[in-house]
Amino acid sequence: MPTNDEILEKVRSTLVDALGVDEDDVTPDATLFKDLGAESIDLLDIVFRLERNFGIKIPRGELFPENVSDPELAQNGKLTPKGLTEMKQRMPYADLSGFELGSPPTASSAPTKTSALR
Repeated sequence: MPTNDEILEKVRSTLVDALGVDEDDVTPDATLFKDLGAESIDLLDIVFRLERNFGIKIPRGELFPENVSDPELAQNGKLTPKGLTEMKQRMPYADLSGFELGSPPTASSAPTKTSALR
């Protein structure tokens, strides 16, 4: 069983390779989007790298909701209040305040690579 330090080193190495960030920037408190500059399109690459580096399989349903096309959760490309509630339950560690109704746009809610592909 690897130690916490060994796990941190593998995660750090994975993120440095995937995001091109400095090793010193990857700390236990760093966030993927705000601190390390990740974009949504980077997440699949990170997941694949973590799976390979740790020899594990991460079920896609754990990361990405399978019912994203449910009209109760999203309409016209936007989350409904119910969809936001479900995201908060699935990702309690994430700051989703920018998705709340009436929230002013921020740099983190600017278009990402994936929105440019639509």
